[in-house]
Amino acid sequence: MTTAGRPTPYDAVGGDDAFLALARAHHRRCLADPELEHPFSGSHLHPQHVERLAAYWAEVLGGPARYSRGCADQTHVLWLHSGNGEIDDLGRRFLACFLLALDDAGVPDDPELRACLRAYMEWAVADVLVYSPPGAEVPAGAAMPRWTWDGLAV
Repeated sequence: MTTAGRPTPYDAVGGDDAFLALARAHHRRCLADPELEHPFSGSHLHPQHVERLAAYWAEVLGGPARYSRGCADQTHVLWLHSGNGEIDDLGRRFLACFLLALDDAGVPDDPELRACLRAYMEWAVADVLVYSPPGAEVPAGAAMPRWTWDGLAV
């Protein structure tokens, strides 16, 4: 719960199991997309990519710090997505898959929650795209983002 007594976006989505369902649904959507299929398939992905993605999203949206304590930090996340060149269309496709996956995963159809999740993912895609140019330097010690009902918590 937040200090105001309102559940975090993490709680409103449904906790760890719901984020795992969302990450699985999103991954399936990306594999079905002709442009996203390549970056979301193959041996370059961590064997637990979907589980790690679920833990990352859960942590960013108010859940426990499982990703940053057991997987990697934000600098690593940005580094994984850096230097890929012009990928604006992939970002738009990624967002579209995410929004469709909300229904696939049974995320509550609460307009305020859906708006919060959409705003987070729009911000996250834009943040990653900053580092997409070849040779882009990822800052050391990048802070793990925290997203609230009001947006990015600084």
